[in-house]
Amino acid sequence: MTSEPRQRDTYDQDLKRLQLALVRYQQHAIAAGDKVLIVFEGRDAAGKDGSIQRITEHLSTRATRVIAPPKPSDRERTQWFFQRYVQWLPAAGETVIFNRSWYNRGGVEPVMGFCTGDEHEHFLREVPAFEGMLVDSGVRLVKLWLDVSRKEQKKRLEERRTNPLKALKSSPLDEAAQARFDDYSAARDEMLRRTHSEAAPWTCVRSDQKKPARLAILRHLVRTLAPEAISREVEPPDPSVLFGFELGALSDGRLAR
Repeated sequence: MTSEPRQRDTYDQDLKRLQLALVRYQQHAIAAGDKVLIVFEGRDAAGKDGSIQRITEHLSTRATRVIAPPKPSDRERTQWFFQRYVQWLPAAGETVIFNRSWYNRGGVEPVMGFCTGDEHEHFLREVPAFEGMLVDSGVRLVKLWLDVSRKEQKKRLEERRTNPLKALKSSPLDEAAQARFDDYSAARDEMLRRTHSEAAPWTCVRSDQKKPARLAILRHLVRTLAPEAISREVEPPDPSVLFGFELGALSDGRLAR
């Protein structure tokens, strides 16, 4: 049986190799003028922050931005819904990572009553066209849904409450994450089903085990974005951890209930 220290060494080696591949890709992206947009969505405590940290750790701070959109202002509430997000879109050579995005209206807002049913429906109808325009304009869009089980989420949220070093991750919405787990599942299912498209597909990540999930995400980004000279050196992600969304995933156990 592989010992824990040896497993950690293997993870560290794989992580370093994949981060190096991402650095090589960003060098290419800057020279080629690629406009990269990575959207991280998922349940509370699904591991978005940690995954993003591993992605950006060695990337250019000038060419990389992580956006965690704040609560909209009174003025922004009167704008076209997607308008506030346009200001953060990447220019040539830039990589922008959304740590939650316009998809708040696909999950948190309807579950918590922060938007009306009509606003939610209007959002679901508009997303494919909006994202299609982004892709048509040359944006390289990657959408990731990080899924975590009810049991593992409870464990992580409890750690947030009891570990002082994780106090800044705690949110008033944490309690609702467990109490409304089924509501979030239903909202997730509808969102994935209606906003998955050929131009802007969803990729799902089972993130109960953080390290395999992070490695799978890095592999996916390299193999999706990088030219063959770089991507061919990286193995495909484990399909039991990361997979392209399909309708069957809503009922076959791959996504948490």
